[in-house]
Amino acid sequence: MANRSRIITYGDVIDDVVAIPDGPIRNDTDTPSSIHSRTGGSAANTAAWLGSLGADAVFVGSVALADVDRHTQSLASVGAEARLSGSAELPTGTIVVIVEGERRAMLTERGANTLLDPAHVSDELLAESRVLHITGHTLLNDAGADGIASLIARARAAGVRVSVAPGSAGFIADYGPERFLCAMAGADILFPSLDEGRLLTGLDAPDEIGRALAFETVVLTQGAAGLTVFHGGVVTHVDAVSVPVVDPTGAGDAFCAGFLDELVHTGDPISAARAGARVASRAVGVIGGRPQP
Repeated sequence: MANRSRIITYGDVIDDVVAIPDGPIRNDTDTPSSIHSRTGGSAANTAAWLGSLGADAVFVGSVALADVDRHTQSLASVGAEARLSGSAELPTGTIVVIVEGERRAMLTERGANTLLDPAHVSDELLAESRVLHITGHTLLNDAGADGIASLIARARAAGVRVSVAPGSAGFIADYGPERFLCAMAGADILFPSLDEGRLLTGLDAPDEIGRALAFETVVLTQGAAGLTVFHGGVVTHVDAVSVPVVDPTGAGDAFCAGFLDELVHTGDPISAARAGARVASRAVGVIGGRPQP
């Protein structure tokens, strides 16, 4: 186990259409905008940032059959390996992202992502890995919560630590906080945003939220206000890195990548949180959720 460094990310891969209006959106008429097509998806973005950091990153996901090569090459261009299943029936997932300053709205079609199955993460891959990172939207896949619980159990049995990025506050509200926490029980690390943490616990203050979540490590991100790490009964605040924001898409995914890469090498969650903040600051400076090749 001591020599393992591979990090698996398991979850969505998406074709993003990012729209940045030049001004306020005008209903029922044209709004001049800058529009960009990018590859995305939370778990795939995290793999891309891991690859850009030089980590041994493997992404497991599902796309349309015709898009397997394109998405494999996209991740390879930043140093990450993709193990993709292809669907002949469903399209690759697509999100239209509308960016207004530091806020964004997302219109989502998950497409072939719904076919991703925990069996796609083989026991052989787990045996070679140190961390399995799961994104919350996988609970909506055909395999459901039972499949995720089984995957977490297999990972833990193989000596692999499990981290979870919840996905979004809207997803948690729709899925149900208690159902989410039950499905992800057994994971070691949780990366909620402040809004997600409030939904998961029904509490408001960051310190109360972190203490209420029953995970070995909770990293509560709070945007420009930084983040709070809860680990071993100790609460530590880490400042955000202040940079101009071009597009916040993927900042949380980049944070997870920086955190996990540092954690694998040092075992220190505070050092990992600082590394995550640095990588997130890079992410908000580019359009889309991934590093450029």
